Amino acid sequence: MSISDIKKSRKEIEKLVFTYLLVTIACAILGAVYESFSHGVYSYYMLYAFMIPLLGGTLPFSCVLYFRNKIPRPMARRFHHFGISTLTVGSIFCGVLEIYGTTNRLVIIYFILGGIFLFLGNLMYLLQKK
Repeated sequence: MSISDIKKSRKEIEKLVFTYLLVTIACAILGAVYESFSHGVYSYYMLYAFMIPLLGGTLPFSCVLYFRNKIPRPMARRFHHFGISTLTVGSIFCGVLEIYGTTNRLVIIYFILGGIFLFLGNLMYLLQKK
C-alpha cells in the first residue's frame, strides 16, 4: 500500500467519523423532538438511540485515526455500518412502539441481526492482514 493510498484511507475514515457524528446528533434531535410530543410518555430505547452511532461508530473510528491502527477493509466497514444502522433503527422503532403503548416480539430481530453484522464486521477486521 502506497503513502497516497494510506492518506486516502485516512480521509475516508475522517469522513466516516464526521458522518457518524452527524447521525448521532440527528438521532439525539429526533429522540428529543419525539419525546416532547409524546405527552409525558418516554422510552429508554428512544432516549438512548443516539448512543449506538456514538459508541459504535464515532468512537471506534476516532480511535483508529488517533492510535493509527490498521484501517478496516471496505467489507469489514460495510458489515460494521450494517450492524450500527440496524441497531439504531431497531432502537428507534422499539422506542416508537413503547411510546405508542404497544409491543411486538419481532423487534428482537433488529437486535439479533445488528449483533450478527457487528460480529462479522469486527471478525473481518481482526482477521485482515496488514
